[in-house]
Amino acid sequence: MILQDIADGVTRGVETTLATVSEAFFEPAIRLGVTGLSRAGKTVFITSLVANLINRGRMPQLVASANGSIRTAYLQPQPDDTVPRFDYETHLAALTGPDPHWPDSTRSVSELRLSLRVQPSGLLSGLTGPRTVHLDIVDYPGEWLLDLGLLDKSYADWSAETLRRAEPRPQAAAFRAALDGISGDAGLDEPLAKALTAAFTGYLTGARAAGFSDCTPGRFLLPGDLAGSPVLTFAPLPQPSRTPRGSIWREFERRFEAYKRSVVKPFFRDHFSRIDRQVVLVDVLGAIHAGPPAVEDLRVAMADILGAFRPGRNAFLSQLLLGKRVERILFAATKADHLHHGQHARLAAITEALLADAKSRADFSGAVTQAMAIAALRATTEDTISHEGRMLDVVRGRIEGSDKRAAFYPGELPEDPAKLLSPARQGAETWLGADYSVMNFAPHPLDLKPGEGPPHIRLDRAAQFLIGDRL
Repeated sequence: MILQDIADGVTRGVETTLATVSEAFFEPAIRLGVTGLSRAGKTVFITSLVANLINRGRMPQLVASANGSIRTAYLQPQPDDTVPRFDYETHLAALTGPDPHWPDSTRSVSELRLSLRVQPSGLLSGLTGPRTVHLDIVDYPGEWLLDLGLLDKSYADWSAETLRRAEPRPQAAAFRAALDGISGDAGLDEPLAKALTAAFTGYLTGARAAGFSDCTPGRFLLPGDLAGSPVLTFAPLPQPSRTPRGSIWREFERRFEAYKRSVVKPFFRDHFSRIDRQVVLVDVLGAIHAGPPAVEDLRVAMADILGAFRPGRNAFLSQLLLGKRVERILFAATKADHLHHGQHARLAAITEALLADAKSRADFSGAVTQAMAIAALRATTEDTISHEGRMLDVVRGRIEGSDKRAAFYPGELPEDPAKLLSPARQGAETWLGADYSVMNFAPHPLDLKPGEGPPHIRLDRAAQFLIGDRL
């Protein structure tokens, strides 16, 4: 039996190595991770990216598209049979149908394989025929990515940090009330544990809706089939002076460790650790609208997110022996269509500054990073109107939930990002002398010509950065 196990292990190792060699030389695959925090637009990004790679009429900044190297692109079954397929066709119909609407958001891991037939360029272009490059897109919630930061924390550390952040937030009022009179050294009472968990989950839900990003554990917001299980029945507690066996503190501590072991680590092992290109979508405009605390919270959260990556350059032997490292990371500020194009550079600069700590960590490790302002699906048009004696650059679009169209002016973003980041770091509650607004626009009906994908802003530049070198 032991010899048979050894033989099976050797066989699997040889098969894995041969598959890796075959992939590297014949049909290479790029695993692109797409994540972001709530309402950042992950589903729309993937749907529009795939549609615009299949019909490339709006992709002039993707070099392989502009020079004709991409001959065709088509969908294939993804290689991971146990991972749900990203429902591309349903999402595309939602965006481009006669009554367009935003598709449902990401609630679990999904995957999609897009295969591209590419004619090599350079010295060998005339000697070889087209080759196939597979793009495996892995969609996963950003809340799950934030959970990777829990792996290095104890229950005591996580509890202290979470309670400190929750203290000034009105969304935590009910949870703070539920904690009154609770002593961590008291014996475990399961109905009380469930009540505390429900109050804590309510706080996380409210904090996320208010624009905050540090909403961990992420599965409390997206529980799936774990809803109601003990691994999702705990909450942060003030640490008592003594923690006897059987106490609620000891039991919550045990469940916290079980969450890391049974939920977070399998996600890292099965999905995250295999990614070699990554886009992190960020709703910067939403955070600015929510105020300085949300901006500072987003800055800290994005630094934590990047700490979960293993940035660096892939090498052939490292892929064979050590596993993949993320080579390119794009931080994309979404919803650029909510601004007139004259402010896009400012949005990109704010994103660059907001993520400076996270970016420098990745750049130092050898990964190529970039910040960009994009809109995966353009839902507005631009206009200039007269208002109170001055001309304003505005955008026009259909208001979500109605058939009315409106002109919208979100406010003037500063040229110097420090005018936003400094008050946020210093703990300001509101913006001094400035007012930033957001509006929820709905997609408008599209009249696409043959060969055209949905309209966008800089999606082709994002694709060039993420995968252009491999095409």
